[in-house]
Amino acid sequence: MKPHVLAIDQGTSSTKALLMDASGEVVARAEVPLTQSHPGPSLVEQDAEALLDSVRTAAADCVQDTDPRTVTGVALSTQRESVVLWDAATGRPVAPLVSWQDQRGSERAALLVRAGKSEEIRRRTGLPLDPMFSALKMAALLDEHDPSRTRSRAGALRLGTVDAYLLQALTGEPVTEIGNASRTQLVNLTAGDWDDDLLRLFDVPRPALSRIVPSTGPFGKLCGLAPLLDGTPVLAVMGDSHAALFAHAGWRPGTVKVTYGTGSSVMVVTQDPEPTEQVCSTIAWSMGLPAYAREANIRSTGRSLTWLADLLGTTPVELIRLAADADAGDVTLVPAFGGIGAPWWDANAVPVLAGFDLGTGRAQLARAALESVALQVADVLAALPGLRHVVADGGLSRSDALMQLQADVSGITVTRTGHHELSAAGAAHLAGLRLGLWTTDELEERADSDLRTFTPAWDGAQRGSAVARWHRRLAAARELGTGGVPRTS
Repeated sequence: MKPHVLAIDQGTSSTKALLMDASGEVVARAEVPLTQSHPGPSLVEQDAEALLDSVRTAAADCVQDTDPRTVTGVALSTQRESVVLWDAATGRPVAPLVSWQDQRGSERAALLVRAGKSEEIRRRTGLPLDPMFSALKMAALLDEHDPSRTRSRAGALRLGTVDAYLLQALTGEPVTEIGNASRTQLVNLTAGDWDDDLLRLFDVPRPALSRIVPSTGPFGKLCGLAPLLDGTPVLAVMGDSHAALFAHAGWRPGTVKVTYGTGSSVMVVTQDPEPTEQVCSTIAWSMGLPAYAREANIRSTGRSLTWLADLLGTTPVELIRLAADADAGDVTLVPAFGGIGAPWWDANAVPVLAGFDLGTGRAQLARAALESVALQVADVLAALPGLRHVVADGGLSRSDALMQLQADVSGITVTRTGHHELSAAGAAHLAGLRLGLWTTDELEERADSDLRTFTPAWDGAQRGSAVARWHRRLAAARELGTGGVPRTS
């Protein structure tokens, strides 16, 4: 029997599964959509039990026409920074999942800034103090459900990112993958383990957390994920953005990966884990020794289009079609929903839509939303040293208009892969390496196949004008967030 790897990509808007054979071909796919809820301003949640059910359904649908005995291993890629709180005895969530987009940690973050802790946190973790990362969400969940920390100190309540929750539910093992753990803001970047000083600072007890292991485990074996056989091993786990970089063979120097999803991740492997002011340092993956990466996180890219589509009573696909041939004119959207992320890291910035008048129509608004995606990414690319090769993936990357716009506003050639489901594929590639199904040289060849290139068409004056207009409106969004007090940076 020919072996297969089942990869499950648990994302914000859906859970996808793909079945990959020994030649690297995808022989089956499945997808289960997920929803979010917004119980209050800046609060974003998901049903944790529905999320687990979506994993079970996607896996079953994907292998329904395959002999489960041929599935020699499972790989997971997961949304990052989102947090689940569950009962250790039953495995049942005691609260909704708190999304990476959620801002409920803002007040605690402000207290830590006033206490002068932000630079120490960045130095230890590689991450700026920001509500996107898990530690502030974990503290908020415990404040609500275990304010004395009695149950969490006893290990009766467990906290974790999505990978930890799924591994506990599917294998019974209390483990979490190092790349996902590095996004919690509780891991010492150089030590690769929970940092006791940070745990005290955020008031998150160590017994509530899972044990950190490399991206190749050990993770344990499946139990109850029908129709897969009990005992099927979990061979690889990665954060979704990390897995996409792996699928691009991103270990090669200078390869910068941009994933265009609900938000966007710009990531490049680096030999220097020291954090910078503008981009994060993180652990991309570990096969024994950690591979470090620089990463910039943009909160709202695809989400900006779904917001505008909902507002206008249409669909994101229709907005992208309208935007492709439109001219935004002076219309600019700064999608600072819950603040603005890299390279500015301004949690106080507010959304701004400017430059419109009574003649502005849907096409101009759609174009402004699409431009906001490219302009945010361009700001990040300008902050990354040693950039040689930009590779794009994610749902929005399928838009030729966006890819050309990205090349134009950045002044950099952009290459788009024809391969989809990059996060699931990257996790499967790592699992296949463990099984000896392929080599890193073969993965590099695979990454370089089926590519389309977009080269800059704008001259310097056109590019400079667009970027300058964007930065004026971005500055306004940041000043409005301070009540109109001008910023010094």
